[in-house]
Amino acid sequence: MLIAGYTARERKLVIVQQASAKLDTLKFFLKIAWQAKALSPKKYAELSAPVAEIGKMLGGWHKQLTSE
Repeated sequence: MLIAGYTARERKLVIVQQASAKLDTLKFFLKIAWQAKALSPKKYAELSAPVAEIGKMLGGWHKQLTSE
């Protein structure tokens, strides 16, 4: 999100949407790794918590950019 911080306001929405799509891909592969037993339930929980927090931040940023 460093890039979005220094990008002109009119381009930030596109960057946030791209980051959100990449985060969704990461969540998908984390879940696949857990289901395939490549990650223990503990490790899955440890990795999922910050990913979920990042999702909340991206969602808030997206909402802010689309409501103005």
